[in-house]
Amino acid sequence: MAKVFVTGGTGFIGSHLIDELLKKNYEVKALIRKNSSTKWLKDKPVEFIEGDLFTDEVLKKAVSDVDFIYHVGGVTFAKKKEEFYRGNVEATKSLLEACYKYNPGIKKFVHVSSQAGVGPSFDGKPIDETRDYFPLTTYGRSKVEAEKVVMGFFDKFNCTIVRPPAVYGPRDYAIYEYFKSMSRGLQPMIGFDNKLVSLIHGVDLVRGFILAGEKEISSSSIYFISSEQFYNWRDVGELTKKLLGRKTVKLTIPHFAVKTTAFFSQVFGFFSSKPVVLNIEKSRELTQRYWICSIEKAKRELGFKESFTLETGFKDTIDWYRKEGWLKPGKTD
Repeated sequence: MAKVFVTGGTGFIGSHLIDELLKKNYEVKALIRKNSSTKWLKDKPVEFIEGDLFTDEVLKKAVSDVDFIYHVGGVTFAKKKEEFYRGNVEATKSLLEACYKYNPGIKKFVHVSSQAGVGPSFDGKPIDETRDYFPLTTYGRSKVEAEKVVMGFFDKFNCTIVRPPAVYGPRDYAIYEYFKSMSRGLQPMIGFDNKLVSLIHGVDLVRGFILAGEKEISSSSIYFISSEQFYNWRDVGELTKKLLGRKTVKLTIPHFAVKTTAFFSQVFGFFSSKPVVLNIEKSRELTQRYWICSIEKAKRELGFKESFTLETGFKDTIDWYRKEGWLKPGKTD
C-alpha cells in the first residue's frame, strides 16, 4: 500500500485531497499545527504529525518512508511580506531539502501553487503553462518564488507543480460569503464589464492533484487544474439564484469604489493585528476582467476531466452548506 504525506491537510482543499487518497487506499500522514482543527478528518485513518516544516525531527518523521508528498499548505493571508515568504517559499524549500536528504527516491513531490502567481489573462485568451509570471499581489509573488524553488529540484527527484484557479465546494469559507449574500437577496457584481473566470469544484481539483502524482509522464512538469469552461459572473449569479430559490437585487460596485474601499481598508488595517481581507493589491485582482486558464495540457498528459458541472457543483456546495447549518432553507441565512 502506497504511503503519502500531505501538508495543509486540515484545510478546505487538503482535507478533500485526503478523502480522495483514502478512497484509493493510500496510507496518509498529515502535518498539523498544535492549534489545528481536525474536524474534517475526524475518525479517519490518518496519522497526524504535529509540528512545522522548519523542525528537522518533524520533517524526518514526515518524509522518510512515503511514496508521495502533496504540499498543499501555505499562507494565503498575512500582514507582512515576510510572513508570505516564510510560509510559502522558505517552508517549501525546507520540505524539499528534507525530502532530498531523507527520501531522495520518492516517487513524486506534488507542489500546489496558484494561478495568482501567473496572474490573469490580459487579452481574453486563456493562459497556459507557457505564460510568463505576472503576479499582482505579494501572495502571488511568493507563489512564484516557491515554484522556482521547486524547479530547482527538478533534476534531483520527480516534482510536479499544479496551479488551481478559483476553487469552490463544501468546507470552503471564502465562496460561502458569496452564497450567503445571495441567499439574503443581494447579488454583488464588481464592475460593469463582462468578467470571465475559471472555477473548479474542490473534489475535481484534488483528483487532478492525484493524477499529477500518479502519472509518470508528469515528472518535472507544470499543470493548470481547472474547469474547461469559463464563466461570467452574471451567469454564475443566475445559476446561484435558481439553486437557492431566491430573488436578488444586483449591487454593481464600480472599480473605483472597490479600489477606494481597499485603500481605506488597508489604512485602517495598519492598526489591526490581523490582515485585512481587502487591500490595494487584492483590489487589483478583483478588478481584472479575465481570470481564465487552459487545461489542455492536463487533459492531454494526465487524462484530467471534471466530474462536476458548475450546476451540479454549486448544488453540491449549497446542499452541504444547508446540511451543516451555514445556510438555511428559509428566506434569509
